[in-house]
Amino acid sequence: MPRPIQATIHTAALHHNLERVRKSVPDAKVWAVVKSNAYGHGIERAYEGLRGADGFALLDLAEAERVRQLGWRGPILLLEGVFELRDLELCSRLGLWHAVHCDEQIDMLATHKTQVPHRVFLKMNSGMNRLGFTPQRYRAAWARLNALPQVDEISFMTHFSDADGPRGIAHQMAAFNTATADLPGERTLSNSAATLRHSSDAGVRADWVRAGIVLYGNAPDHPENTAGHWGLAPTMTLSTKLLAVQQLQAGDTVGYGSSFTAEGPLTIGVAACGYGDGYPRHCPTGTPVLVNGVRTRIVGRVSMDMVTVDLTPLLQSGMEAGFGSEVTLWGRASNGAVLTIDEVAQPAGTVSWELMCALAQRVPVSVG
Repeated sequence: MPRPIQATIHTAALHHNLERVRKSVPDAKVWAVVKSNAYGHGIERAYEGLRGADGFALLDLAEAERVRQLGWRGPILLLEGVFELRDLELCSRLGLWHAVHCDEQIDMLATHKTQVPHRVFLKMNSGMNRLGFTPQRYRAAWARLNALPQVDEISFMTHFSDADGPRGIAHQMAAFNTATADLPGERTLSNSAATLRHSSDAGVRADWVRAGIVLYGNAPDHPENTAGHWGLAPTMTLSTKLLAVQQLQAGDTVGYGSSFTAEGPLTIGVAACGYGDGYPRHCPTGTPVLVNGVRTRIVGRVSMDMVTVDLTPLLQSGMEAGFGSEVTLWGRASNGAVLTIDEVAQPAGTVSWELMCALAQRVPVSVG
């Protein structure tokens, strides 16, 4: 049989999290962001749980084709727009809406031959300083687009840099509202953090919100707030089993580099998961893990195919753990216990987004 490692995608949790977003913004439509193959979940696997959204937002034309092939007939938004002139032909064929964030994209539209005008989202750089026209140039870009017969409706778009932290969004909202004053068109402003934290702020009026990481059960402002605080459910479980048990004595070390030394007698388990599966190599001793649904910790350095875990909490509670015992690296254990992926990402010095997207191809994935 294959290695016991398994990732499970929870369709009901995706639907639950989508409804949680709707409760935060009852008057706005919701983009379900499925970029990076639905944050590592797989677009085809995530689709059933997210098809209640008002539209899908992504980056890649091939991913847009996959969403259409699943039967979606509603809006699809290309968040970075097109990359070359011929992309506009596919936008016309698939009925894609697309961002416009630079003069070169307007130039491409001006030379594009189409019988069906495009719906575009004019992006403002309101302070993120990645993509978009500055507030000073925004209205001129709008005037250029508005004069093109290739363009139908123009909507407005920006992206917040600090919605998850103390700086907030007020400085960017002020720039956006000033530059778009009196311009007609729908607006899409809020990412996951802004949707949960700032939807009721004065001056925040959005026709669409872009729900990304929140749909996949993760707090966009962790560790200030947890997934439980926001009422989110984990959508991916990464689980495996113990391959072996080792008995250590005081002074024994574990793994490459001997980074962990036992202070006394210690029972550890060896689990079939490592950085070759997408589990972060930089997770230090103490990173939480569940064994048979009981919270414990990893010890020693993560290797390519294995990770070692402390079995003390199970033994102290009178439980047995041995060959074949269930190990939950993140997500929901079979007894219902939950270990959020945020709790694994934080000690690794990263975010849950990266862990989900980094799930290795060798890991079997099922829908449950």
